[in-house]
Order: sequence, then C-alpha cells, then structure tokens
Amino acid sequence: MKTDHVEYTTFTGWIDPPGDVRPALDDDVTCEVAVVGGGLAGMSTALRLAERGRDVVLLEAEFCGHGSASRNAGQVAGAPGGDIQLLSMLHRKTFPGIVRFAENSAHFLERLIERLAIDCDYEATGNVCAAVSRGQMGRVRRVTKLLRKAGADVELGTSAELGIPRGFLGGMRESVGGMMNPGKFSLGIRRAVLASGARVFERTPVSGVRPTGDHVMISTPGGEVRTRRAVLATNAFGGDLAITPKRLSVPIWVSEVETEPIDPDRLAALGWTSRSGVVTQHNIMENYRLTPRDTIVFGVRRLQRGRTCPLPPRKPDEAVVAELAHAFERRFPALADVAAARAWGGWIAITPSWLPVAGTTRGGVYYSVACNGHGLAQAPYVGSLIADLIVDGRQHEDLETLWAEKPDFPRPLMMGAVGLRAVWTVDRFNDLINGSRRNARRGAAPS
Repeated sequence: MKTDHVEYTTFTGWIDPPGDVRPALDDDVTCEVAVVGGGLAGMSTALRLAERGRDVVLLEAEFCGHGSASRNAGQVAGAPGGDIQLLSMLHRKTFPGIVRFAENSAHFLERLIERLAIDCDYEATGNVCAAVSRGQMGRVRRVTKLLRKAGADVELGTSAELGIPRGFLGGMRESVGGMMNPGKFSLGIRRAVLASGARVFERTPVSGVRPTGDHVMISTPGGEVRTRRAVLATNAFGGDLAITPKRLSVPIWVSEVETEPIDPDRLAALGWTSRSGVVTQHNIMENYRLTPRDTIVFGVRRLQRGRTCPLPPRKPDEAVVAELAHAFERRFPALADVAAARAWGGWIAITPSWLPVAGTTRGGVYYSVACNGHGLAQAPYVGSLIADLIVDGRQHEDLETLWAEKPDFPRPLMMGAVGLRAVWTVDRFNDLINGSRRNARRGAAPS
C-alpha cells in the first residue's frame, strides 16, 4: 500500500469542523446541573437533562464532538470491549449484566438516531470478531461460548458464512450493532443539544471543579459556574482536574487510516457481502470497515499512552501509518496497490478493569468512563442513564452494573510504555509465526 501522499490531520477524516462554534463563557452563571465535557457522554447527558426540564449548562474546551466522538472507526459494538475470557473470569457474577449493558447500549443508539433523525449512514450490519490464524480462531470459539452463555446474540462461522473477506479464516459476528459515520453522528447530537434548552459554552476549558457545601463551583477563564449538581464527562481529558478520581483511566492515542476510493468491482471481489465491520483477535486489535464512499477505514494495531496533562493535539505517526498499511496488504493482498489517502487519530480512555465505570466522587460530583474503545454506543447510553438518575433518584439496572461504590481504582496493568511495547511484540511474533506456517503449507501444496 502506498503511503507517500497521506493527508495527516489533527481533527478527523469523517467531517469538517462545525462552522457555528458557540461563544465561550464570559461571565458567572448559575444552573441546576453543569456538565463538563462535550463528547458523546457529555452531550447525551445535557440533552437528556434538558429534555426532562432541567436547567443545564454544558462546558466544552474546544467544540462539542471534537474528541474521540468524531474520530473513531464508526463501528457500533454490541459486545463488551477488552479480553472477554479475562472479564468473564474476573467478573463472573456481573458478566451477564455487562453483556446486557453492551447490547442495550447499541439498541439505545439506534433508537436515538431514529428519534433525532440523524443522517449518519447507519447500517445495522453487526461486527465480526475475526481470526487471522488457527490460534485466533480457537480464541473466537471460546469467546463465542462465553457470550452465548451470558445471553449475547452472536454467530460463529467461516469467512464465507459471515460474508467477510477471505483474508480472514472466520469469526464471531455480534448481531447487534453496525456501522456509521461517527462524525455525522456527533454533529447530529450536537445540533440536538444546541436546539434544546441547554446552555452550551464551547471554547471553554475548565480549570477546577470545587464542591462547596450544597453547591459545586466550576472555574473557567471567562467566569465561574455555580451549580447544584455536576457531571464529569471528560473521557480521556480529565487527568488535569484535581477532582477526577485517581487512576480512573489511562489516556491512549489510537490511529485510523482511510484508503483512496476503490473501484466497486474490486470491492465486490473481496466477498465482503455482509458489510460487517471486522476486528481481529490480536491483543491490540486491527479494525477494518467499508464506507459508503467506496473506501476502507482501518486502524489501531499500536497503542500510544499520553504522558502530559492537558493532552496535546497531535497527528498520527508516519511509522504507525506505515505499519497499518503493511497489515492492510496482508489482509487484502488483492488491494496492495491501493493508496492510503488520509490518517487521523484520537485520545480514548482505558480503565484499569477494561470495563465501563460510573460513580460519584468528592461532593457528590458524578463521573463516567464508558469507553475502552466501545464508547460510540456506550457513552451516550451511560450519559442518559446518569441524567435519569439525577432527575429520578433511582439507578437503572444497567447503571448499577457499572457503578463504583467508591472512586478507588487499582493501577492499570500493561498500560505503561514497556507493557504496551511487550503486547505489541507478542502480536507481531504471532503474526510472523502464522505467516511462516501459511507459507510452508503453500510450498508443500502440489502445483
């Protein structure tokens, strides 16, 4: 794959930034509920509160949807993220609830798209956890068994049975979920919030959140917000706020690449009849998906940890894009001559448990991190559940599954530079071994 003329961007390849960015806060204001962070979780929280008649203020450092909300691959997952085998072992009692939450998140998203009439190219294709080796296929079978036992709607099959390219041996389809343009979706949620009763202040970074008796004071460069309730929906960007629970999550940079437009006949020849998104079973996944513009978006393969607060704007590394391009050639050898057109990336949040989490911290300030790479569906759902909790005073059973009684989290394992490099090395070693085995089988086959 050619990478000579890749367009590297500090935003996303899905959409252009909005042209109607709202003014920053320039005075002191008072409200009933304040939401810090204008990603999918924050916008959904503010929207739900406004729809339920609450006086809500939303504060966003850039513009709503600027972060991973609009930068992801657009794959709406219907199953939990992380290592399913490990999660089922460590969270045996709550695992069925975690699976239920993941599927309910995807269904919630579909209803939200329909209710708000958001044109985001949504396709209910499901996603395939795909195997590129016999070892990965064994893992897929074990994961399928665990998810079925927990009540998930999943399907095991070969690549032909699942309608995915022959570069994959087979896999497990999550029947719930699908594909969308996440940039269009985030703009659609943003339009809904701006049209609601919520007061939205963009270009308004928050420097402090201080509980003071029965109120919370939120500091910004242009003024303070005095509120009865506050919600932290900062995802990967909360590390520079003292009130954020320690070790709540680790900020991780992931990269995505999009090809140039590909002739439809060449795409049809891949056998990708289901149009399902594909995620490999490496320890650090590779993701692949078709788009309505006759391109393929693919990414991740390498995780890069954030080291500073606040997190800096950045572009994908050329070396990572080249590595992703090399993987693309291995999965799609018939498209080896196709060029990469653009690359972008974004900061996501990984929790120590690899599970979504919500709770309250000092002064009763609410927080949530519902991502771990699956935030496209889960973040809006959790945001809405927290809004309902604030209004009704009762937790939905899905929110109870995620709820942390105390904001006390262990140190995240394998999320340091050395650990991430070790995991990447294991994946590449396995790729090398599997490639050697495939070549040996081809050499031994009769001509």
